Amino acid sequence: MHKVFEKVREESIKVLPPTIFFFVALHIVSIVRVLISKGGTFQPLDTASILVASLILGKAVLIADMLPGVNMYPTKPLTSNVAWKTLIYLAVAAIIHYLERLYEFTKQAGSIAAGNDKLLAEMVWEHFWAVQIILLVLILMYCTARELVRVIGRDTVIRMFFGPEPLPQFHQP
Repeated sequence: MHKVFEKVREESIKVLPPTIFFFVALHIVSIVRVLISKGGTFQPLDTASILVASLILGKAVLIADMLPGVNMYPTKPLTSNVAWKTLIYLAVAAIIHYLERLYEFTKQAGSIAAGNDKLLAEMVWEHFWAVQIILLVLILMYCTARELVRVIGRDTVIRMFFGPEPLPQFHQP
């Protein structure tokens, strides 16, 4: 029983950073969607729905990280891994965003096929792509920070941000 508890604790700690990140990011997206559709019929997600979506995305990041092709460029410059992981996470986010919209339209239309037809006919694609651009920037920031932490080391980054030890002195050219 102790090993099960330790494994759950370990997984919970691993899922915390991406979950917190996506919790904040999805709130930003929700606010932007409300502002974009001002006067429209869009209802923003509540915090509980965003928390569930954040947990799903946080776990999806951990699962994606275990796939063989995700860490394709560990010895190349960081931009390679950052760009590759950003594309993967953005694709997952786009699918989830589309499915979220499909769910809304399916409720209105009564079936998935009818909901998809209604979605394709009525969706404001400029709004969809605006949200995707915001997600691109947020996911790019997440992947950049994550790769920097991987290279610099978690303890060093924590010490750099929160102290108490003095920062290492870097030589400037």
